[in-house]
Amino acid sequence: ADEIPVQYCAQPTNGMVYFRAVSSLNTLPEELKPYVPLFCSVITKMGCGALGYREQAQQMELKTGGMSVSPHIIPDDSHLDAYEQGVLFSSLCLDRNLPDMMHLWSEIFNNPHFEEEEHFRVLVKMTAQELSNGIPDSGHLYASVRASKTLTPAGELQEMFIGMDQVKLIKRIAEMSDIKPVLRKLPRIKKYLLNSDNMRCSVNATPQQISQASKEVENFLKGITRSKKERKPVRPHVIEPMLVGRERLNCSQITRKLITEPTFKPCQMKTHFLLPFPVNYVGECIRTVPYTAPDYASLQILARLMTAKFLHREIREKGGAYGGGATLSHSGIFTFYSYRDPNSISTFSTFEKAAEWAQAGEFARQDIDEAKLAVFAAVDAPIAPSDKGMNHFLTGISDEMKQRHREQLFAVSSDHLIDVANKYLAGGKSTRGLAVLGPENPHIAKDPSWVKR
Repeated sequence: ADEIPVQYCAQPTNGMVYFRAVSSLNTLPEELKPYVPLFCSVITKMGCGALGYREQAQQMELKTGGMSVSPHIIPDDSHLDAYEQGVLFSSLCLDRNLPDMMHLWSEIFNNPHFEEEEHFRVLVKMTAQELSNGIPDSGHLYASVRASKTLTPAGELQEMFIGMDQVKLIKRIAEMSDIKPVLRKLPRIKKYLLNSDNMRCSVNATPQQISQASKEVENFLKGITRSKKERKPVRPHVIEPMLVGRERLNCSQITRKLITEPTFKPCQMKTHFLLPFPVNYVGECIRTVPYTAPDYASLQILARLMTAKFLHREIREKGGAYGGGATLSHSGIFTFYSYRDPNSISTFSTFEKAAEWAQAGEFARQDIDEAKLAVFAAVDAPIAPSDKGMNHFLTGISDEMKQRHREQLFAVSSDHLIDVANKYLAGGKSTRGLAVLGPENPHIAKDPSWVKR
């Protein structure tokens, strides 16, 4: 494994070994992209090598604490229009079972089964059912993902992978009388994803286990195929920032291949998903600044302050919704949301009033301090030994960057909060997207600026 970087992290993991890998989606043809989440959810459940799907499930149950695959979209920390797209493989086992677990991964990579049409149909139906059951609990997240779809290039991919677009696609596949054409896409996706071309790995284990673990991982990496031919990225603009930091990496330097879209233009979009619910899920997203920008920390504190001191009162106590608030995502999207909300249009007015409230800047010193404490509680939450170094491995954020972020959070003052409220949240200042999931709405029905789905 001369070229595949592996990050080893010696931690008191209590006899467990945690193995993760990220494989890039950069060379995957665009028409296969929407099927990646489905591929992720079935690839560890279809059988591999000499094992049918029942034996595979048994082996995974016996020898591991779980093996999962999921889409991985990570926005860049200093450019809103750059992101990393890939698939994350995660697994854990007792140290004595590591050879068995790595053998299972080898078989999944090299000899996955795609023959069992009936079993595939069952898996698709289960996925469709889980997704549709999840909407009432996560409606505000679906609304937020849709509202941010047109604000950054990564937003578009998020909607495709984890948004309502994905829910609708899986539902459509589950209702197909002939599922073969979809099943045939899986081996094609496998060709681009399950190889060692654009891959990086990470291992967390106790210091005594590291050398044994590294042998197993090296063997696994030697055994998986490289592509026969050089594949070009589908989108031409790829940049490779080095992952630098104090983390001890006993390996070649880890790089992430980011996609940038220099011609991307954010635009406003309003979407209403008509659903048979008695309540609404509302999201409004605003494009602001990336993680490393000085204003990011102020926006983060402001989101917390608005939630505690304004939005909770207006949306929940006065408006009658189950909940609501504001958050700032790692991707620099400022989101207002409400959850199980009897209102929709008036909630958007509340979001507007929240921005005006912030611009007026009547915050007590104590309120700001409380908001800072709440943000710090999340930023400095204890990290389990199994997850040490993962932030760096997945997002490229180093300890130094985290420390700089902490200092910026400390420094936030009342003036900073008023300044960012004026700069980004005031009407007409930044591009925003809106989305509602919920029942028929006469006001939206009459308004041609809304897209009805």
